[in-house]
Amino acid sequence: MRYERLGRLEIPKVGFGTWSIGGGSSPNRRKDSWSLASLRSALELGYTHFDTAESYAAGHCEELLGRAVRESGTDRARLFITSKVKPENLTPDRVTKACERSLRRLRTEYLDLYLIHWPNPGLSLGGAFEALNRLVRSGKVKHLGVSNFDLQLLQQSVGLSETGILTDQVPYSVMERSYAANGVVGYCQANGILVTAYSPLEQGGLRASQPLAGIAQARSLTAQQAAIAWLCSQPRVITIPMSGDPLHQRENLAAADVMLLANELELLG
Repeated sequence: MRYERLGRLEIPKVGFGTWSIGGGSSPNRRKDSWSLASLRSALELGYTHFDTAESYAAGHCEELLGRAVRESGTDRARLFITSKVKPENLTPDRVTKACERSLRRLRTEYLDLYLIHWPNPGLSLGGAFEALNRLVRSGKVKHLGVSNFDLQLLQQSVGLSETGILTDQVPYSVMERSYAANGVVGYCQANGILVTAYSPLEQGGLRASQPLAGIAQARSLTAQQAAIAWLCSQPRVITIPMSGDPLHQRENLAAADVMLLANELELLG
């Protein structure tokens, strides 16, 4: 597994996204067996970065992730767990309470990374960061970040965070380049901020272009692996694909070690 290194911190190029674990926007407990099996498989295969949010299955996703970690016997210190606060909770008091609820559901004493999930133009970004900075000072959160922030909001966040912004988590893939076009990807790469690419496989809807299919065939990869390798070959970019299939989970992990050549990257644009 290749890593992105920021100071003493090492984050795997490929982590595990948990959207759909435990349900969608609301809990679906009929999916618990599938969800737990997916998480257990990921832990057994060696995934260490798990990305969740308070809005995933209305918190049930966090509960299941915490349960899977406990039952696996995995040392918490080996894991890098990310969660996110909802935009409606971006007041100082609500941020603190939201984080505490996430910690209880995950049954962990701290989050490695806590993100603002979406911007909320109706609430003060400065007020949210007052609470987020306090969470870092208290040790309940190790690092801060944002998600779905454009360049202007990202730059504002950099100025408001006492400990810097670790990442902007955005939709980014061979098919989705809007955050490259709006300057976020380039700004992050130039300023030591990670781009965390979500939906790297378009939630199963990836269409293999001729160049992507050609690279996959030449490298003995699936098109999905080639798409993940495209992301992992870029500096300061990590990604969090999700799959409940152990084979696909293994393939996604393996793709992190595929370094595309300059001419292959050029073919993909």
